[in-house]
Amino acid sequence: MPELKPNRTPLSHREPQARSQDFQEVALGFSPEAAKEEASRCITCPKPKCVPGCPAGIDIPSFIKAIQEEDMPLAVRILKEKNSLPGVCGRVCPQETQCEIRCVVGKKGQPLAIGGLERYVADWQRRERYPDVPLEARPTGKKVAVVGSGPAGLTCAADLARSGHQVSVFEALHVPGGVLVYGIPEFRLPKEIVRMEVDYIRSLGVDVRLDMVVGKTFTLDELLASGYHAIFLGTGAGLPQFLGVPGENLIGIYSANEFLVRINLMKAYLFPEYDTPVKRGQRVAVIGGGNVAMDSARCALRLGAKEVVLLYRRTEAEMPARKEEMENAREEGILFRTLAAPVAFLGDDGKLAAVECQEMELGEPDASGRPRPIPTQRRFTLEIDLGIVALGTTPNPLVPATTPGLQTSSKGTVVANETGQTTRPQVWAAGDVVSGAATVISAIGQAKKAAQAISTFLQNGA
Repeated sequence: MPELKPNRTPLSHREPQARSQDFQEVALGFSPEAAKEEASRCITCPKPKCVPGCPAGIDIPSFIKAIQEEDMPLAVRILKEKNSLPGVCGRVCPQETQCEIRCVVGKKGQPLAIGGLERYVADWQRRERYPDVPLEARPTGKKVAVVGSGPAGLTCAADLARSGHQVSVFEALHVPGGVLVYGIPEFRLPKEIVRMEVDYIRSLGVDVRLDMVVGKTFTLDELLASGYHAIFLGTGAGLPQFLGVPGENLIGIYSANEFLVRINLMKAYLFPEYDTPVKRGQRVAVIGGGNVAMDSARCALRLGAKEVVLLYRRTEAEMPARKEEMENAREEGILFRTLAAPVAFLGDDGKLAAVECQEMELGEPDASGRPRPIPTQRRFTLEIDLGIVALGTTPNPLVPATTPGLQTSSKGTVVANETGQTTRPQVWAAGDVVSGAATVISAIGQAKKAAQAISTFLQNGA
């Protein structure tokens, strides 16, 4: 067994002062030398625990061994056998709570930087323009419609295409990628990475059709009647939630969804080339503690804010955001004000002027397992001219509303079993439309199970 090296090889980042002024990528990734050094820390466990921790089922020890041996084409092939979006996952997936937390090396030191190595392999392929292995699946003659081109839809489409099925992806927006392009900022996930990974999925024979709003352009029943043998729903969760407090309709308040769409999809991040209509606040409050809240706060800073405060009703220990994103935000100057819950937005001539907050304290755990925030009698007011509400999202009700027999939960999510099968024959679903807002890798893992179930259904004579 190789000698255990307890400390990680440092992953370089741009300096906070410079990066907070633009939308260029923050993390720089491994150099070839650093990647090989980090890969050498793998002790090649006989029973690796990291693999069961990966929702996509990637053979992690094998692709890391290929890096050790400088066989990058093999590393690419191993990764893409299970994951069609390695450049995305290497950047935005919470490996620290999935594969890395199970890494045996982490028992005696720091776990392997599996996410950083995955990104390195994907970036090597992009940089070297190394071609993918040609698809050799025998056509089955079966047609599948995939609704939505986010991580779940793209993954399901790729897996179905590899099984020989004819796949069409229907995307409501004018660019493919779903939340990968409209929700995640350029400094975390460059649009070019998403474009190239979508192009890879197209190369498998997948037909991606844009500006197709399923539920309006046509319904699921109309798709089935037109000759599709099965449908996969990967429509995500794009409907924002709000606080429901006085003043929430004042000019100067956005949902995080709208704010990020204006920046990412309407290209405010390319100002002045694109003069996108978006509020550029000087004093900004972001309400929430997840990755979307961190993204919104860091975007507001890059649009020129002098002060950005993140308001969260629990403490930092309960924040659902990745530790890395919290650290990046703090390094860039984002202020954290915890145990604070907005109770009203205050206006001046219809425009946002301040937010009134109630101080909280923590009580016994609630249904989420986290301490319940309890209001106190103490209040404070912050002067702000831009407020961003980042409290999570729920699925858009359009498809269920136009699909008789498609059961949904009280939270608006589509009801599906472990394989993604819904209450409608020939219809499967996975990702945020089933689970509610979650991670990219969890959507990928669910979509792979659904793709396998759809293939089994089609092979059995659908």
